Amino acid sequence: MALLRLSHIAKRFGALVANDDISLTLDRGEVLALLGENGAGKSTLVSILFGHYRADAGRIEIDGAPLPPGEPAAALAAGIGIVHQHFTLADNLSVLDNATIGTEPLWRLRSQRGAARRKLTETAQRFGLAVDPDARVATLSVGEKQRVEILKALYRGARILILDEPTAVLTPQESEALFATLKQFVREGLAVIFISHKLDEVLAVADRVAVLRAGKLVAERPAAGATKAELAALMVGRELAPAPARTPREPGPVVLALDEAATAGGGRAALHGASLTVHGGEIVAIAGVAGNGQQALARLLFALTQPVRGRITLHGKAYPATPRALGAAGVARVPEDRRSEGSVGELSLWENAAIERLRTPRFARAGVLRRGAMRAFGAELVGDFDVRGSLTSPARLLSGGNLQKLILGRALSAAASDGSPRLIVVDQPTWGLDVGAVAAIHARLIAARDAGDAVLAISEDLDEIFALADRIAVINHGRIVETRAARDWTLAELGLAMAERRAA
Repeated sequence: MALLRLSHIAKRFGALVANDDISLTLDRGEVLALLGENGAGKSTLVSILFGHYRADAGRIEIDGAPLPPGEPAAALAAGIGIVHQHFTLADNLSVLDNATIGTEPLWRLRSQRGAARRKLTETAQRFGLAVDPDARVATLSVGEKQRVEILKALYRGARILILDEPTAVLTPQESEALFATLKQFVREGLAVIFISHKLDEVLAVADRVAVLRAGKLVAERPAAGATKAELAALMVGRELAPAPARTPREPGPVVLALDEAATAGGGRAALHGASLTVHGGEIVAIAGVAGNGQQALARLLFALTQPVRGRITLHGKAYPATPRALGAAGVARVPEDRRSEGSVGELSLWENAAIERLRTPRFARAGVLRRGAMRAFGAELVGDFDVRGSLTSPARLLSGGNLQKLILGRALSAAASDGSPRLIVVDQPTWGLDVGAVAAIHARLIAARDAGDAVLAISEDLDEIFALADRIAVINHGRIVETRAARDWTLAELGLAMAERRAA
């Protein structure tokens, strides 16, 4: 008998059919990879399984017993655990506190911490998840925090573990440790649903692959013998064009220069003296473990904060101090948070397309918006960047990939007023996107580089960094610690440079 059985699951949001008659099984000791484009229905299916959504039709059984719909407590009691891509830990609490919070009845007079500590330690040893129970979560590395998330689920009796993009923020060494843990899960009889866009990893760890497209289950097959090209084609419904080649070229003049730039605040998340140059006609990628100053760097280059010391220049002149001045200078900005910072969810696609250029003569005259011109521009952007959505629909209804293509198109549509090479700053350009959207965005960035623009890409995806970068700079505890040509880095060397602990 299957450990988990989903039968004819269906879910609709208005006119959108998110899940359409999906049936799947999961056995003990099995790793099932769940694949699909953004918007294919993976998140909805997992949310139904965990009780966050109630299916419109269908049935879920665990060990042959029906799972009550729409009840997360019932899912937890049945042994379902989720480790989200963005961790849900309390940084100010210890590892032990994070694992036990909510597991003891409120009327118990004394916490059973001794027994809890023994149980947590035994679980950690059993699955090879070494971590100090008394460590404060805020002091842990990203890889250690992920171990705590997994331990938290196992402590609560998880038999089915859902891992959502589990290696998105890990170094190569941390990813290898995770894969070793997954093998231990299988030996212990646990079952894993593995959601990832990294097809190399899927083929390395999964026993079976299920592919969703437009809400339907379109393929289900053993991982053994499958190929990346085959799985990518199943996800997007067509053969993907080969990745654009980065032809070697001599870099142009310096467009962006940081000289010992520092931001306010302490700890590794602030900048403590970062120096870097980006030339026209090159892509420089920033590699680092999450929380080592990447966001401080992005906010600085988006003119959302100012340096407390050091100097930043654009084309040899003082860097613009406001977002509006950046736009006027032709700096293209693609923020990490495409929902809350890159778009206004309640505004339409055409309004979001033009929102950063409302003061330009193309879209306003005498203080009056030219809505016809804005709609025409939105239609042009949607066509050029293959944004799949209605021009009049709210941006919040777009999938992550289509929203990112809209934001990138908006950014790349602006040019420097004097015709000089643009600076393009992209923060996590393809985080959580499917292979089709990734290919489209990479092609656009490489085309901009080939046209002479300077591209700075901040990414925690090392596959992406090697696919895009001419040079790779490692950020660690708020400092640029080493910069080399991409061809001079190995994956192992890059991972070690990212993980090396340094004093701020």
